[in-house]
Amino acid sequence: MSKKVPITVARGDGIGPEIMEATLKILSAAGSEIEVHEVEIGEKVYLKGHPTGIEDSTWKTIRNTKAFLKAPITTPQGGGFKSLNVTIRTTLGLYANIRPCVSYHPFVATKHPIMDVVIVRENEEDLYSGIEYRQSPEVCESIKLISQPGSEKIIRYAFEYAVQNGRKKVTCFVKDNIMKLSDGLFHQVFDEVAKEYPHIESDHWIVDIGAAKLADTPEVFDVIVMPNLYGDILSDVGAQIAGSVGLVGSANIGDHGAMFEAIHGSAPRRAGQNVANPSALILASVMMLIHIGQPKIAATIHNGWLKTLEDGIHTYDIFKEGVSKEKVGTQEFADELIKRLGQTPTQLKGVHSEGKAKELKPFIRNPIQTKRVLVGIDFYLYSSETMETLEKKLTSQDFGSYEVEMITNRGARVYPDGMKETFCIDQWRLRLRPKSGSAKQKDFPKLFEILTNNGFDVIKTEHLYDFDGKPGYSSAKG
Repeated sequence: MSKKVPITVARGDGIGPEIMEATLKILSAAGSEIEVHEVEIGEKVYLKGHPTGIEDSTWKTIRNTKAFLKAPITTPQGGGFKSLNVTIRTTLGLYANIRPCVSYHPFVATKHPIMDVVIVRENEEDLYSGIEYRQSPEVCESIKLISQPGSEKIIRYAFEYAVQNGRKKVTCFVKDNIMKLSDGLFHQVFDEVAKEYPHIESDHWIVDIGAAKLADTPEVFDVIVMPNLYGDILSDVGAQIAGSVGLVGSANIGDHGAMFEAIHGSAPRRAGQNVANPSALILASVMMLIHIGQPKIAATIHNGWLKTLEDGIHTYDIFKEGVSKEKVGTQEFADELIKRLGQTPTQLKGVHSEGKAKELKPFIRNPIQTKRVLVGIDFYLYSSETMETLEKKLTSQDFGSYEVEMITNRGARVYPDGMKETFCIDQWRLRLRPKSGSAKQKDFPKLFEILTNNGFDVIKTEHLYDFDGKPGYSSAKG
């Protein structure tokens, strides 16, 4: 007798308990070898005074099990509550978010009958690091972090996923025509990693036209890898144009753990009505079974789900007269699926074997060797004065061995050679460089003192570095 695999289960909020009940019923009926450890997370925990929606003791349970199957949760309205999903992903290092967006034509309405796209989303950094500041009455800042190791981990995962699952192409979506450093780094790493997989086709799209192409002609894509924000948005777009966000499960994979969930929210308006579609969580549980080494059971459930869909047994969200045959509730859908365990679809593409998830070697970070030279400093200032007034004040200051190279507002240069048409807000950037020689960090406190002693309100500073002779900072034009 095989030993059962321990997993953590959270029933969540809103429709969460109902779809989790349906999913666990199916897992049990299919003979999955799992040992369930239930925890409470989400709204009730938030309201007990835990700003992350998870208690300390719950972490121990999650870390001591092989996988975490999580229903959607509700984050209470108002400030001070951190995203639980982001907290779990970053704390446990679940860097890869895999979201398959598949068409089930003609049983689920779609304009794209042959769509089969897997979106691999970076899960730990980008704007989702959640580092934000209010800098002035008019300005809030979110810091976008893109790292070389973070990019390499997710891009390498995307190519390995393609190899393991018989995929032919991996595509990169970024916006490096504008964000030349951050998105540029992601693109650069993609090109480097792609060389290691010559048998896998690779290409790159600017995210805006790539998104348009995905919405119009998704069949040209296979696996798409992208930074966190783009991946979050476009996986929802991909799921919806394939048929419904209610049909897409999600895997969050790291070197030391994994979490599986539906991509949709807790839908509190539908809670307690036995109408919610449990399909996304069911498919997430299929991904979980593959991950914990139970591929045959995963294939049995997946085929049973496809057969149920094919037989026209549909929940309200995908029910369509003339296509669907019976509208059922959450638990009834689970019961109908259970009846079809062991069956395979005749029109939809069945699953012969889900395969076994290959265990990836833990990512080893190799520090980048480069020559890093300090060349100047940017001071961010708060001032509600006019462009002309502030420019006169700053350019008349004596900064000793440093001089004003430029003043910008929202990235647009207002000095030198500014234009009166430029619309300015109350946050300014002052760039200072040494008149000769190299910049030194020990000089910067003195520059800060000169500014504050003369009535300037310094919000923050950014050091300017050259890397191997190339600027590691944006110009006034980006």
